Amino acid sequence: MTGAPPLFDRALGAVRTARKRGAEPNILTRTIAEELLERLAFVNRRFERVLLIAAEPEAIAERLKEGGQVKEVETRGPSASDDLKLPEAQYDAVFSILDLQTFNDVPGALIQMRRALKPDGLLLACLFAGDTLTELRQSWLAAEAAVSGGVSPRVAPMIDVRELGGLLQRAGLALPVADLDRTLVRYSDAVALIHEIREMGLSNNLVGRSKTPVSRRLMGAAINHYQQNFTDADGRIRATVEVAWITGWSPHESQQQPLKPGSAKARLADALKVEEKKLP
Repeated sequence: MTGAPPLFDRALGAVRTARKRGAEPNILTRTIAEELLERLAFVNRRFERVLLIAAEPEAIAERLKEGGQVKEVETRGPSASDDLKLPEAQYDAVFSILDLQTFNDVPGALIQMRRALKPDGLLLACLFAGDTLTELRQSWLAAEAAVSGGVSPRVAPMIDVRELGGLLQRAGLALPVADLDRTLVRYSDAVALIHEIREMGLSNNLVGRSKTPVSRRLMGAAINHYQQNFTDADGRIRATVEVAWITGWSPHESQQQPLKPGSAKARLADALKVEEKKLP
């Protein structure tokens, strides 16, 4: 764990997601479940015991079992703290779905997941990243600056996908891979977007959030800024959603290893058919 003050209130986030969990999974959960299955299909392996961490894990677990690559799935909701309390070396794979973005210590969370894996076990996770909800963030900042002359955090900061590969390596995971899926989601208006965020239990859980209820004037200013700056020709507003997917493996001697410096058996100059010259 880091010594920095916490940025996210994990306990509040856990309560909100549990409260909003319904009988039917929301569209985001269904979409992510299908993407998870597609990505898993590229891994030529069957997993006997898997840990799945997600806001609506049951629906995703059902799809995993239907896919045929997973035998047993242990499900958990988002934890109330950064401590996942995971057993060591128990799982063939760990899947973390849209949860890592609200950890105060992301490298620490990745280390916990790596330790929970058996040797050569798979970590496959996704999280909101990059420019997710950048339009909403800009609108809140502009509204607060105009109405109150100051700003408070209302949309969480996002990890840049370029940082994720390094975080996987810091956590001791082998063969790290990170990529980004970018989607523009459209709504009838900004009110519909804000309503859906709340319905999914994804409202502001930053520790430094304002405890004062949002006034009608502030809400109106934010909505007006959104409508004026992020509306398409047909009158619908757009919202950016970027989901980063990361993959890493618990180290094992059977995995590919990088060559040692100087061990190459062919010269680059020969391959390029050019003359090799030594620098002075």
